[in-house]
Amino acid sequence: METTFLEDVTANQANRAILSRWQRLGLPNSWLVAGCLFQTIWNIKSSRQAGENIKDYDIFYFDTGDLTKESEEQAQRHVDSVLMDLGITVEVANQARVHLWYPDFFGQPYTPLSSAEEGIKRFLVKETCVGVRPRECHAPYGLAGVYAGTLTANPMVPQTDLFVRKVASYRQRWPWLTVNEREVEHGA
Repeated sequence: METTFLEDVTANQANRAILSRWQRLGLPNSWLVAGCLFQTIWNIKSSRQAGENIKDYDIFYFDTGDLTKESEEQAQRHVDSVLMDLGITVEVANQARVHLWYPDFFGQPYTPLSSAEEGIKRFLVKETCVGVRPRECHAPYGLAGVYAGTLTANPMVPQTDLFVRKVASYRQRWPWLTVNEREVEHGA
């Protein structure tokens, strides 16, 4: 299923272009993650253009060498310079520093991460926990749910109100998605 997923996400021209320039980005332990991937699949399943209504493209990397906001901003500027001709918004985040800003932003504590892959595993919705880089896929909860259109609360992120809002947003755009209600009741 990983091979199919990698082929499908590159039906989105922006994903394909980002991955073709991956080496030029030069970010340590980096992954293209989240919405630009699973939303591409949902668009394809909805007979839409693969890149339709994708707000932004997220790249996670992991660098413990410099946890400053300035270093992350420098990485953002570099990525912007490599990808600026694509006409898309790309957001870059050093997963080694999430624990420094998350409590102020979300009002919840956040245990420091040990890798970018661990950051991918902590997305709010289990099926959205996906990342790719050239010829590689990281999907800690598998890919079947992405294709099935199920939405399951991630027990690693017990924020039920935020999950409900996120799901409502997704279902407004892709009404065929279904919520694993049992997981919402027991897992979040």
